[in-house]
Amino acid sequence: MNKMPLWTASAMAEAMRATASGALPDAILGLSIDSRTLSPGDAYFAIHGDVHDGHDFVAAALNAGAALAVVERAQRDKFPADAPLLVVDDVLDGLRDLARASRTRLGGQVVAVTGSVGKTSTKEALRAVFAAQGETHASVASFNNHWGVPLSLARCPASAKFAVFEIGMNHPGEIEPLVAMVRPHVAIITTVEPVHLEFFASVEAIADAKAEIFLGLEPNGAVVLNRDNPQFARLRKRAKSLGISRIVSFGADPKADARLLDIALQADCSAVRAAIFGDDVTYKLGIPGRHMAINSLAVLAAAELVGADLALAALTLSQVQPAAGRGVRRALQVAHGEATLIDESYNANPASMAAALNVLGQAAVGPHGRRIAVLGDMLELGPRGPELHSGLNDAVKANAIDTVFCCGPLMRQLWDALSPGKRGGYAETAAALELQVIAAIRGGDVIMVKGSLGSRMKTIVTALERRYPGNAALSDAAV
Repeated sequence: MNKMPLWTASAMAEAMRATASGALPDAILGLSIDSRTLSPGDAYFAIHGDVHDGHDFVAAALNAGAALAVVERAQRDKFPADAPLLVVDDVLDGLRDLARASRTRLGGQVVAVTGSVGKTSTKEALRAVFAAQGETHASVASFNNHWGVPLSLARCPASAKFAVFEIGMNHPGEIEPLVAMVRPHVAIITTVEPVHLEFFASVEAIADAKAEIFLGLEPNGAVVLNRDNPQFARLRKRAKSLGISRIVSFGADPKADARLLDIALQADCSAVRAAIFGDDVTYKLGIPGRHMAINSLAVLAAAELVGADLALAALTLSQVQPAAGRGVRRALQVAHGEATLIDESYNANPASMAAALNVLGQAAVGPHGRRIAVLGDMLELGPRGPELHSGLNDAVKANAIDTVFCCGPLMRQLWDALSPGKRGGYAETAAALELQVIAAIRGGDVIMVKGSLGSRMKTIVTALERRYPGNAALSDAAV
C-alpha cells in the first residue's frame, strides 16, 4: 500500500511563504533534517545545527531521494538552478511556520507533556494508549527542543485522532514558544525536581518555567498536575491565575482526581489499582517502578479528558515498554549463567537516579547474584552538585544495592560516602571504567547503568552488550 502524502509542495510553500525553484513533486511523504536517515520522498530541511550546517548536505539528501530541500535564500546560489528547492529566509523559521500550519489543519485531540522526570516515558505510554483507539501521532525519541517540537508537529498527519508532544527545557522561557505552536487540549507536568540547577536559582524557579506550558493551552483545556509533588500548590495557583479552570491532579494523595489506591511492585512490571475520576481501575503496567505507576495515572487522566475509552486505555498499559536508554532490559550471557542489564544510560538527575535505584532494588537476582549500580555524573546541578551526588548513598542503602561503580568527578562524592563493602570501582570517565565493570559481572547479577547524557554511560552499556551478547529480557506483558 502506498504511503499517504503528508504535505503537497504547494501547501508547504504557502505555509512557509517560500519561493519554489526547480521541478517540485506533488506529494511530500515525510520531513527530515538528517540526510543520513531520510526516506525517499521526504522534504529535507537544511537546518543550522550546533556542529554542522545542513546546507552542506543538500546534495547528499537529494541523491538519497529527497523530494525537495528547504534552503535559506542567502545560500540558494550554492545549488543548481534546476534543483527542487523551497527557498526561505531562515530554514528553522520556515519549519516553525509549517508546524503552525500543521496544528491549524489538525482536528484531533492534542496532549503536551513536560516535567523534570518521566517526559518521554509518559509520552510513549500516551502513544500506546491512544494508538489502540485511533490514528495517533507522537514525537519520536526525545524531540522536545527548539527544533524537535516544530519538526514533530510539522510531521503530524491532518487525519490524526490523537497527537502527543514532549516539551523540554533547561532555561527559562524555552517552553512558551514551543507550546504556543502545539496548543494542547491537555497539558501534563509529570513532576518538578532539582534538575538544571546550574541555570535556575531554585526549584520554585524550575516550577515557574514548567508552568509556561499553561500559556499555550487551548480554551477550556485541562492541566494535569502531580499532587504528590511539593510544587503542586504553586503550579495550581499559576494555572488559576491564567484563568484555567480544569485543573486535574494525580498521585497517591487522597485528594487526587487520579489516585493510586494500591500497587504491587514486581521486578519487570507493576500491578496497580487506582481511582480515575472516581472510577476504580485495576491494571498491569508493563514498566516497573512506583514512579512509573504514578505517571500512568496522569496517562489515564489525560485519556479520560480527551474522550478515550478508560477501560481500554488501562488494558493497553500492560503493553508499554521502556524507551531506549530508560530501563530497557537485556539478558547477558556471562560465564556460569546469565546476568541482566538494565539500560538507564540516556540521562540522569537526582530524582530519576533515586527511582532507578529503587527499580534495581526490586529486581530479582539469581543464585549468588548481586544488584550492581554503575553510576555516572549527574550534570547541570550547579553548586549543589557534590551534595546531591553524595546524597545518593541513602538510596543505595535503602534499596539493598550490593555493589556500586562510580564514574566522573562528581560521582567521586558518592564513592567517598559509600561503605567500603559496596565499592566496586571508580574511574574519571566511562571509557576508563568499562573493563572494571566487564570483569566484575557474573551469573545471576543485575546491573543498572545510569548517568547524564554527557557522562557517556552508554559506552559501558555497549561494551557489556558486545562482550556478553544476549537477548532482550522483556516482561511477558510486553508486546
